[in-house]
Amino acid sequence: MANILVIRFSALGDIAMTVPVISEMARQYPEHNITMLSRGFVAPLFNGLAPNISFRGVDLKADKYKGIGGIYRLYKELKTDKYDYIIDLHDVLRTKILRTFFRLNGAKVSSIDKERAKRNRYIKTKDKSHRLSTSFEKYTLAFNRAGFTFNNGFISIFGNSTPNLSEIESFTSNLKGNRWIGIAPFTTHRGKEYPTALTEQVVKAISSLPDVSVLLFGAGKREKEILESWENKYENVYSVAGKLDMKKELILMSRLKVMVSMDSANMHLASLVATPVISIWGATHPGCGFMGWNQSEGNAIQLDLPCRPCSVFGKKECIYKDYRCLDRIRPEVISDKIKKFL
Repeated sequence: MANILVIRFSALGDIAMTVPVISEMARQYPEHNITMLSRGFVAPLFNGLAPNISFRGVDLKADKYKGIGGIYRLYKELKTDKYDYIIDLHDVLRTKILRTFFRLNGAKVSSIDKERAKRNRYIKTKDKSHRLSTSFEKYTLAFNRAGFTFNNGFISIFGNSTPNLSEIESFTSNLKGNRWIGIAPFTTHRGKEYPTALTEQVVKAISSLPDVSVLLFGAGKREKEILESWENKYENVYSVAGKLDMKKELILMSRLKVMVSMDSANMHLASLVATPVISIWGATHPGCGFMGWNQSEGNAIQLDLPCRPCSVFGKKECIYKDYRCLDRIRPEVISDKIKKFL
């Protein structure tokens, strides 16, 4: 039996993409104990995933963990569990320092290869004829390098069972119709976000369909205000923002006919509960390897423009200042795609 520490911090979407890999690793190596080290709020993604998976949340922004001294303090807290393997799925300066402390103490260390040079070439040449390795493949290779090989048959964080709606009955009892459509219109960067005014047209069109409830996902004050304004404006539209915790949102997502999402965390969360996703892509591109688990590029909505992709993560400002890669996607294209799932 081995104790394995898996490390991944950063954004929610990146952490969510570790779930199919860690789940299958745990299922196929039940004799080993796996501890996931990440940001505390993502614990619902791992709690109950497998009996040999435990979760440890850490706030790296806390003063006690800042600088090399803080990382060493974290190492001392962790080393009491005597980890045999360290799998670094983040590979940034802090995790490199942390894994080095473990290596010096005799642990076997493996890390992800982010293939940064390949990604940069992909963006610069805009060669869409091939696809880079997915994040799931990169994560799996990190385990392979440590000596763990496995096939990935992950389906859902709920396994083959259907989650009980009783946990979210206080929310679902208000819904009308039996065809639930999720829309998650926000993301961190403008280069990945479909214009709010155009999204509203999609919400309006879909909400008028028979037996349909449109469920709006978001977080934060600005997003909550926008979603609630649509809820008040249109029939059969319901904002989820601030009403359910992550576990309950995942249960709700598992019952959707389809989720409409940007290249963002909600695409990955819906993927983890086996819900099909219509994904909308602007500055970024599915070929960079960030498509949701088991999602089809045939359900990705994107324009074939000579300027895209221009960014791996969507941070780069549009050279034309108009974000035409998103603004020129007609709302009817999205609405028609949704109707196919009904």
